[in-house]
Amino acid sequence: MLRADDLRGLNRLTIDAVAGTVGLVESMHAAITHLPAALGAPAPRRTRGLTGWIYRRIHDTTRMVGVGVDTSLSLMAPLLRAREDDARRDAVLAAMNGVLGDHLEASGNPLAIPMRLRRGGRALRLTPKALAASVPDATGDLLILVHGLCMNDRQWCFQGHDHGAALAREQGMTPLYLHYNSGRQVSRNGADFAELLERAVAAWPVPVERVVLLGHSMGGLVARSACHHAETRGHAWRRALSDVVFVGTPHHGAPLERAGDRFERLLAISPYSAPFALIGRIRSAGIQDLRYGRVHDSRSPRAGSDASTPLALPAGVRCHAIAASTQRAGDADRAAARPRGDGLVPVASALGEHPDRRLDLRIPASRKWIEHGSGHLQLLGSAAVYRRIRASLARHDRARRDRRGT
Repeated sequence: MLRADDLRGLNRLTIDAVAGTVGLVESMHAAITHLPAALGAPAPRRTRGLTGWIYRRIHDTTRMVGVGVDTSLSLMAPLLRAREDDARRDAVLAAMNGVLGDHLEASGNPLAIPMRLRRGGRALRLTPKALAASVPDATGDLLILVHGLCMNDRQWCFQGHDHGAALAREQGMTPLYLHYNSGRQVSRNGADFAELLERAVAAWPVPVERVVLLGHSMGGLVARSACHHAETRGHAWRRALSDVVFVGTPHHGAPLERAGDRFERLLAISPYSAPFALIGRIRSAGIQDLRYGRVHDSRSPRAGSDASTPLALPAGVRCHAIAASTQRAGDADRAAARPRGDGLVPVASALGEHPDRRLDLRIPASRKWIEHGSGHLQLLGSAAVYRRIRASLARHDRARRDRRGT
């Protein structure tokens, strides 16, 4: 059952879509009635006179209807309560936020996902008393799992397997799952994640001895950004951070998003096709950050620039990178070049490798691994990937115990 806030959010989104379509049609109208121009010369985006007045009235009417429906739905809120643990609703909202999350947040849409730490799909209240009650099995080893684009914390359970739950059973770690709006800029999510984790560690019911971050896909970029913000702000949890595990993370970008950007630029060359470029811009800020694996706000002020300032991995932290290739191991061994990626992320990008030494993450070979015959999402449910994660964290745990003489 849809909640009132869901209906209100969908109404606002529909009104925004209608208004955007009207704007697109008006831009096309203005371009067509404009005298032919050379390629690259700008055409007007708005019509004039009576035609322009008509378009403005359509915009105003659309907005008025939307406000009226939104007000009516808000009055129905007590009658339309959905369960908090509705997994299907979470999945739909996660996908919607991945594509339109920045717009949902900027427009105050109730469909925008607020950032929270969750367990079992339920948000945790970050006070000592509330955490002691909701996490009675709390240990000093915290594992924070960060999901990828268009996904949510529940989807760490893939084909019956959850890396976090398995590590809790076999290594006594306490898993917490970040739930966030993946359409926001990566650096903004990273900053908020760092603050959220600082609050959680301060309120944790037992002393925190170790923090491990496990990020899938975009989640690895958010984890890197959080480490950067924690260092600049002197957060206590950063000093407890021992390992970061990247699973299918596009450290140097995802080529599918770059293809979308080239398409948008191509459309914008001609004044007659330029209005259609608006369709390409529906991609959220989060998706656009995947172009080059941006982890902090370091974009060049030049419009359309691809420049990005390199950001090293957190110092003193063991970083592990796991990539996937759709090729079988034998086929990859026979190939002359690097095996192809997982369908979304190239192998070199997932391993943090780059021909420019400034951008290469320099993860030791012993901490890099490729899962052959696997796709991007299959990394979540792979038994081999889990064994690799477990072994990497267990080796470090043994070394720590040896140093303590236990």
